[in-house]
Amino acid sequence: MPPPKPVIVDKTQAEATQRRFLSPEFIPPRQRTNPIKFVIERKDMIQRRKVLNIPEFYAGSILAVNVADPYANGKTNRFVGICTQRSGKGLGATFVLRNIIDGQGVEICYELYNPQIHQIEILKLEKRLDDNLMYLRDALPEYCTIDFNMKPVPHPANGEVPVNQLKVKMKPKPWSKRWERPKFKIQGIRFELTLSEEKIEEAKKWDQPWLEFDMLKEYDTSKIEKQTWEEVQREMSK
Repeated sequence: MPPPKPVIVDKTQAEATQRRFLSPEFIPPRQRTNPIKFVIERKDMIQRRKVLNIPEFYAGSILAVNVADPYANGKTNRFVGICTQRSGKGLGATFVLRNIIDGQGVEICYELYNPQIHQIEILKLEKRLDDNLMYLRDALPEYCTIDFNMKPVPHPANGEVPVNQLKVKMKPKPWSKRWERPKFKIQGIRFELTLSEEKIEEAKKWDQPWLEFDMLKEYDTSKIEKQTWEEVQREMSK
């Protein structure tokens, strides 16, 4: 019998499969501020994360949030919705959930590190074509209608986050903003279903293509992300 083939174990593969996710509020804004402020805030954020599991999520993910409510049955209130926006830095980080209830659009803005939050549950982890989905206010209600009894969709721990290529259909104008303008860089709207070719061409006149070549507008956070990631992992392991 021939000798068995050797089994080669790549020890670096396990490290490579582990995706690094650093929550965006850990990256300080690009401005002249005192770095001590962000160091102190990060310590408070890490202490909060040791008590509350704050999972990875993006604009487009479907979440369920349980919040303390002294006037509700069971003293807690649960809201389910699609995340339309993540904003803010440090302890001021917020996220917005939107759902359609009885034909009415309902939005709740949560402070991510609010001590009244009991649980943040990911029902469906995914991204969208855009990082900001506030235009769903002007889209058809079907894109924001989420079942409150929705079961969580399983997702592999080290798998890549899927990108939903869905493009929504908008309601007739007026909209809350001129989403067709190039400054918003919207990819998830089918403008041709609502706007005429003349309106689409008129919106292109507002384009400023030279801005993408403006080096002063670039904010390279790779070095900051690496340092912050190491700091967070070191503090969380204590």
